[in-house]
Amino acid sequence: MMMRRPHALLFDLDDTLWPIAPVIASAEQSWHDWLSQRVPALTERYSVAELRSQRMALLERQPGLIVDLYNLRRVALAQALHEIGADHSHLDGAMAHFAQCRNAVTPYADVAPGLARLQSLLPLGVVTNGNADLAVIGLQHHFKVNLAASRFGLAKPDPAIFHAACAAMGVAPEHAVYVGDDLRLDVQGAQQAGLRGVWMRRSDVKHAELAGVEPDAICHDLHDLRHWLEAQMQH
Repeated sequence: MMMRRPHALLFDLDDTLWPIAPVIASAEQSWHDWLSQRVPALTERYSVAELRSQRMALLERQPGLIVDLYNLRRVALAQALHEIGADHSHLDGAMAHFAQCRNAVTPYADVAPGLARLQSLLPLGVVTNGNADLAVIGLQHHFKVNLAASRFGLAKPDPAIFHAACAAMGVAPEHAVYVGDDLRLDVQGAQQAGLRGVWMRRSDVKHAELAGVEPDAICHDLHDLRHWLEAQMQH
């Protein structure tokens, strides 16, 4: 099979460029504390875990909400406020507080130097199902394109979001590489859309195996990725 020289490199964000589980855990606790000061009746009735369970139940009933996790959280909170007879005056403030906490990520040590080196090789882009704000985080300048499911209206692994990102980057899917931590959403999703899929298998993240999915490469950090990419660009 003829090797395809990559012309663009696209990234997932959460658990690819930074660990997300501790950030979300901290953000949800801070969010609950914020709400307890303003709507104590809500937090007396619902713990952090119970509010999370409500969101998951809502998502089961309305799976379309998966494209915008902030909106899912907002709708679920509005529902919980309604159930206790509280008004929605703190809804916007609650969401702003959560957004601030959710963006308090710490990129892996290899990310800043790694992105700079990769950016010198190829144009970089992002395709994400999450709501990270790259401008707030301080990484936006590395990326030519930043496509989020919440703005696009479809989420990974739908091929359309990968194709839209490739179009925005000005490359055909077969000349793009997508890098992510999730075998189904990222690797299989990218491959089914015609891109090459690289599995970013960070050592501190629990990864689910998926039968039948064979990544085009497995990397443990951006240094691994750069070495693999440079080899591909020799063809």
